[in-house]
Amino acid sequence: MAVKKYNPLTPGLRFRVAIKRDELTKGAQPEKSLLFTIGSTGGRNSDGRRTMRYRGGGHKRRYRIIDFTRDKEGIATVDSIQYDPNRSAFIALVTYEDGEKNYIIAPKGLKVGDKIQSGRGAAPEVGNCLYLAEVPLGVFVHNIELHPGQGGVLVRSAGTGAQMMGREERYAVLRMPSGEIRRILLTCRVTIGIVSNPDHNLEINGKAGRNRWKGWRPRNRPVAMNPVDHPMGGGEGRASGGHPRSRKGLKAKGAKTRSRTKPSNALIISRRKSSK
Repeated sequence: MAVKKYNPLTPGLRFRVAIKRDELTKGAQPEKSLLFTIGSTGGRNSDGRRTMRYRGGGHKRRYRIIDFTRDKEGIATVDSIQYDPNRSAFIALVTYEDGEKNYIIAPKGLKVGDKIQSGRGAAPEVGNCLYLAEVPLGVFVHNIELHPGQGGVLVRSAGTGAQMMGREERYAVLRMPSGEIRRILLTCRVTIGIVSNPDHNLEINGKAGRNRWKGWRPRNRPVAMNPVDHPMGGGEGRASGGHPRSRKGLKAKGAKTRSRTKPSNALIISRRKSSK
């Protein structure tokens, strides 16, 4: 895929950078049996109190039910590659031999008409779902389970992939997209390949209105607030606001927030490299 730029016919198009969606199947409609409507909360909880700021509005969306577990064994055929408004990656509609249809996260390079397979004995090819015990070394995987049978929870964003580094007793050693190296049980399932839409991070909205369509309202800078509203607010003139911190006073930009007593810490071999 590639990106496309627009002629500055309008102010919103002047800096707009979009993704060429040549991978998507033209004319493909969402599978009605795998859709349901999701409401808009506007950042409010069940009591009507605002628990998340800067949310509201946005276009109506319908959720596509994604098969993250991939526990149905057998061969399936890719019917179409579709856009999903609820995630950065594309999704693929597949049909199994018994007629059942499912949506899966579409890996890069998957095409309409391809055959994919899940379960033991499947070949380590793009789109196939295998146990980590059967994945060859050096292969990139995504949609990774943390616990057997849980369904994929790691590496599902556009363009991401984790590399199989080795095996240690009951565990596989993976290098995550963040650079972290960690162990995961060999009985967990993964999908072969890198997630589709790798140029997603190059997209530029071009105007604030595109964020409003996604349900995001304007965000106010903390240093422009009053002291009653934020710890970084107040001061005479253009005060810097002091050390960056959150609305609750917790230090930001570098302070470690991961619990030292978290059980899965024992499975992390090396933490991700800091950008500093």
